[in-house]
This record gives sequence, structure tokens and C-alpha cells, in this order.
Amino acid sequence: MNQENQLRTPVTVIDKEVTWDKTQVIMSKTNAFGIIEYANEVFVDVCGYEDYELMGQPHNIIRHPDMPKVIFKVLWENLKNGKNFHAIVKNLAKSGRYYWVITDFDIARDENGVIVNYFGRRQAVPQEVVTMHIEPLYKKLLQIEAASGVEFSEKYLIGFLEEKKRTYVEYIKELIFEHEKAQAKFAHYEEEQDTEEHKGFFSRLFNR
Repeated sequence: MNQENQLRTPVTVIDKEVTWDKTQVIMSKTNAFGIIEYANEVFVDVCGYEDYELMGQPHNIIRHPDMPKVIFKVLWENLKNGKNFHAIVKNLAKSGRYYWVITDFDIARDENGVIVNYFGRRQAVPQEVVTMHIEPLYKKLLQIEAASGVEFSEKYLIGFLEEKKRTYVEYIKELIFEHEKAQAKFAHYEEEQDTEEHKGFFSRLFNR
């Protein structure tokens, strides 16, 4: 069996979390088609693949089966339109264990304005946010996808967000900000004025 076949052998999913330093930032660089061109040491340590195993592979090599397809559909629609997107994602390590992250991207273009690379940053997500809000939502979206397809999963997500009068990114921001306030870790931060890109909040979150 060659290296490529070994790499594509299905991973056995284990319902245990990867142990990692959640203060660290996972970083990667892909081309415009999501093919990995660089992964930092944190990425390698957390996902369990070696550098040589990741290079040239699609980023969905770490996609967890618990992730609804609609979340990646919305994420890629935004990125292809040149818009940063903050999504909460459950990833699958080579060991079969999982780890939750929130995404942040820089988008690089060539001299003609064509997107050539995505630089991704990912940080850990508070467990309470995942358990109380994200897992129930994603489970519902998965059930809808299995029964009726991604189209109706997206319709449900749109309705869910309309009810909350939030976009997906606004909803994620609110969940994390409310968690921070509840934990009193960032009590000296005042509620920030919402902007289209939520740059203040997410810049602080990703130390940008």
C-alpha cells in the first residue's frame, strides 16, 4: 500500500477529545481549492498527521463526520467571495479523536485580484458554548441533511438565525462573548459596537 492510500484509509472515530494546549493558534495555508501548502507545528501536533502527510492534501482530510455539510457550504461561499468567515468546527484527528475550533482567515490575491491562497487561524472554543449551543444545532442540521438534504439543512439554519435576528457570525460572536462575560475573564471589556466584519471582537480573540 502506498503512502497516498495509507493516508486515505478511513479514520476510526473515537468519542474522545484531543489533549492540546488550547492557548495556541492552529495555522495553515491552502491554495484557492483548499489544498494544504503549509501547516504550523501546532496544527501538526493537534491533528496527529506529519507535515509530509498533510502537504498536498485537501483540508477536509480533518473533517469530522459530526459536521453538517451546510456549515462548510456557507464558509466556502464566503471565502470564495473574498469574505473572512468565523465558523465553529469539529475536526477529526488522525487518532480518531476530535477537537473543536473557531476559524479566522486572511485571503491572498494575485495582481489580477484572483484569490490564490487562504491563510487560516484556528483557536479553541469554550466547551460550554459547544455543549450548550453548537452541538444541539449541528445535530439537528445533520439529521435534516440525512433526511432531506443540504438544501433543507440550509433553510433550517436560515430560519434559526432569522429567529435570533443574527447572522451566523453574529450568533457565534454573541455566544463566545456571553461566555466570556459569564466567566468574568474579560470583565474589563465593554460590549463592542457591532460592525459588518466584527473586527474588534474577533481581532482580540485571535490576537490580531
